[in-house]
Amino acid sequence: MQSITDTYTLNNGIKIPIVGFGTWQTPDGDIAYKSVKTALSDGYRHIDTAAAYGNEESVGRGIKDSGVDRHDIFLTTKLWNENHGYEATKKAIETSLQKLGTDYVDLYLIHWPNPLTFRDNETEVRAGTWRAMEEIYKDGKARAIGISNFRPRHLESLMQTATIKPAVNQNYLNPSDLQPEIQAANAKYNILNEAYSPLGTGDLLQNPTLQAIAKKYDRSVAQITLRWSLEHGFLPLPKSIHADRIQQNTDLFDFELSIPDMKKIDSLHGSGRLATDPDTAKF
Repeated sequence: MQSITDTYTLNNGIKIPIVGFGTWQTPDGDIAYKSVKTALSDGYRHIDTAAAYGNEESVGRGIKDSGVDRHDIFLTTKLWNENHGYEATKKAIETSLQKLGTDYVDLYLIHWPNPLTFRDNETEVRAGTWRAMEEIYKDGKARAIGISNFRPRHLESLMQTATIKPAVNQNYLNPSDLQPEIQAANAKYNILNEAYSPLGTGDLLQNPTLQAIAKKYDRSVAQITLRWSLEHGFLPLPKSIHADRIQQNTDLFDFELSIPDMKKIDSLHGSGRLATDPDTAKF
């Protein structure tokens, strides 16, 4: 690992930059637009958004006006819960592509496995959604397809009818919640672990153990935590709207964490919030 443009290879052969720029909770309009442009100027080549974030148009404008060739950018968006099911999924990708101002995305994810609306017939709906995702992939509207917030039972259910394996499972992964059971399920199918909220939505920035380790390496807590994520083989998606922090989060490649320090960070389970259970979420 030498830079944020280094890549992992997905299970379909597509290469994905090892750090992505997240846009969750980034307001639509000027803030999202400028943050994406700043990130691309600072060297990011992987941008992550979602229909549910409400900022696809601004993200798309930021990409267009960045001066970086679209084909050099890895762009992810996600299917929101209300659009599960075969027909709705096919329509949803068209809406996202229009808002993003592109004719394809590099990765399209099912954002949540078990929306409240469809919980009475989740298996059937999930199968129809994935069938549409496979067609989106075959039609070239997404270079890879995957899932998010899927726990082992959701993944195993999906694989009963899937003809294409998910390439990515994006989850809440950070020192407060390593979710080992999800990591194991992903490993079974060679699915990459993407880590959203790699800083625990900011909860971990005040953690005394992380602060002590950061001081030892003369780094920020964010840099230590992102480096920890990379050394686990995760793909972290740090998010910021502040130019200095956007840049700082790219400086991860001129140091390594010792094994004892990795173990200290691994022991921080529950020091921040834990992942939301997709089977009980009220959405």
